[in-house]
Amino acid sequence: MTLALKRPLSYGRQSIDDDDIAAVADVLRGNFLTTGPTAGKFEQAFARAVDAPFAVVCSSGTAALHLAVLALDIGAGDSVVVPSMTFVATANVARLAGAEVVFADVDPDTGLLTPATLEAALKRDTGKAKAVFPVHLNGQAAAMPEIAAIARRAGLKVVEDACHALGTTYNDKAAAVTVGSAAHSDLSCFSFHPVKTIAMGEGGAVTGRNPALAERLARLRNHGMEQRPEVFESPERARDAGGEANTWYYEMPEVGLNYRASDIHCALGLSQLAKLEKFVAKRKVLTARYDELLRDLAPALKPVRRLPGCNPVLHLYAVLIDFKAVGRSRAQVMKALKARNVGTQVHYVPVHMQPYYRKRYGDLDLPGARAYYECCLSLPLYPAMDLEEADLVVDALKGVLAR
Repeated sequence: MTLALKRPLSYGRQSIDDDDIAAVADVLRGNFLTTGPTAGKFEQAFARAVDAPFAVVCSSGTAALHLAVLALDIGAGDSVVVPSMTFVATANVARLAGAEVVFADVDPDTGLLTPATLEAALKRDTGKAKAVFPVHLNGQAAAMPEIAAIARRAGLKVVEDACHALGTTYNDKAAAVTVGSAAHSDLSCFSFHPVKTIAMGEGGAVTGRNPALAERLARLRNHGMEQRPEVFESPERARDAGGEANTWYYEMPEVGLNYRASDIHCALGLSQLAKLEKFVAKRKVLTARYDELLRDLAPALKPVRRLPGCNPVLHLYAVLIDFKAVGRSRAQVMKALKARNVGTQVHYVPVHMQPYYRKRYGDLDLPGARAYYECCLSLPLYPAMDLEEADLVVDALKGVLAR
């Protein structure tokens, strides 16, 4: 007899403890709800966590990607290579800046941009490509050393969409590289949405190694305003007739946005970041359990292929199901699993298939993205789950597919 889950499981959710609530409450009782010291503390702690010289915190993962586009002067007349298997934001930020998107195909077994699919996309480009945005889908890192080498030859900037991959490492010449260290990119972007590895409610960060980019990112997230006297273009206005500094004075050398993260969000982020190792360990334990139990369902179902040399912290546990072979549609499988308290999701509808991009670029033939999309399904994975619940998810999946 199939045992039932005692509570509904979603594909992902935040793990909030009393210490997280206390951290937020402390900020609420303090003097700064935003633009205070907590944001800076989070930036320092996050930069250390990903082995990066700097981190600039902002209001969302989408904001992080948009800031990266703006900081690298990507705009009208440029194009950006984006793998189609990603969330729409990765492509949309290029369009918001006036650039065009060149959609790249992906490996059908991983959903990841590969050196070969990047090269193919560049051949379709009109010669205006300025950047590539590799996406670390589900938590697996794309082949960054190889992708970066292609980008360097083509004169491209590299921005990692690392929103799924906090805690992931990969090997480069036998050395472990932390995603976010920007070892093979200009900038890396993260999301702290509730289903991600750490949660801020909404929040994001950009990491990198270039101090000039750090300064520009910080300015762009705050309306483009500048308050450092040493960079004022009209320094005489920054002082009164007696030479005293006008503490209220600021300049706006370029247009920016309000992409600041509040101290309230950063307090939660700091508290969550202190538990990153624990969250990582639990995700790996649950991942190993799924890996073991799902072997019985091959070949009709298989986990997304793992890349050699990558040590992923999975944000999503994605499987590929041959729905024709099991005789049930994905919608039927998802509905039947939901009836057994197992929530699932599809990540993602390929972005090149979205109406806006079809109208702009026509119907593209990207067979890897299509094949991945037709088979993918994300199972529940988050630290508040226990091993028994993982067992019951697989048990429910076996029951549904057997029917």
